[in-house]
Amino acid sequence: MECVVQGIIETQHVEALEILLQGLCGVPKQRLRIHELCLKSGPNLGVVASEVRLLCDLEQAEPSWTVKHIGGAMRGAGAEQLSVLVRTTVESKVSRNALRFFYGLGYKLDYELLRVGFAFTFERGARITVAVTSVNKMPKLHATDEAVPVTPGIQLVEVTSPAAADNYTDVVAAISSFCEHLAPLLHLSKPGVPTGVVATAAAAAASLMSNGSGTTL
Repeated sequence: MECVVQGIIETQHVEALEILLQGLCGVPKQRLRIHELCLKSGPNLGVVASEVRLLCDLEQAEPSWTVKHIGGAMRGAGAEQLSVLVRTTVESKVSRNALRFFYGLGYKLDYELLRVGFAFTFERGARITVAVTSVNKMPKLHATDEAVPVTPGIQLVEVTSPAAADNYTDVVAAISSFCEHLAPLLHLSKPGVPTGVVATAAAAAASLMSNGSGTTL
C-alpha cells in the first residue's frame, strides 16, 4: 500500500519550494529523470483491462528499470474522510528486457512520459518522499531527448509514503502534518481531486528567496 497526495506549483516558484524542502527535510535532494511507459493489457488477457507502468531511471550510469502496478483506492466512509489517498501498489525491479516481455504477453503502450526534477526522501513519523517534477511528452516514440512539457510553466508535486493495513492511519497523519508546512506555496490533495495554484504562493516564495533557507523540523 501507499499513501499519496498531489498538487501543482508554478515553475517560477520551484526554487523557493526547494529551499523550503531542504530546510524541512534536512537531507540532500535526489535528481530525477524518469522515463515512464504506461502499458495496458490486450483482450487476450481478460475482459477487465489491467495497467502497469514501466519506470526507467535515466539518472543512473546504467539505467535501471522498475515495474509498478497501481491498484484501487481504499473505499468506505472512513477512507472518504481521509485527506490522503490510500491505495494498493506492487513494485519490483526488472531487467531492461521488461518492455519486450510485456509486449510478448499482449500489453500495448498507452502513453509515455518523461518526468524531470528532484525528490527528497526522509523520515518524519513515516518514510516520506516529496517529488517535484516537470511532466513531459514525446513527439516521437521513446524520443526522451525531444520531450516537451505537457503543461508549460507548471510542475507536479507528489508526496508519497509506503504503508500497511496496520499503520496507514499513522502514515496519513504524518503526511498531513508535513503538508501543512507547504501550504503557503501549494495545496495538496488526493490524486484526481482538482487543485490549482495557491494565491499566497508568490508572497511565500519571495519571503523564502529573501531568507534563503527553510525551517528544519
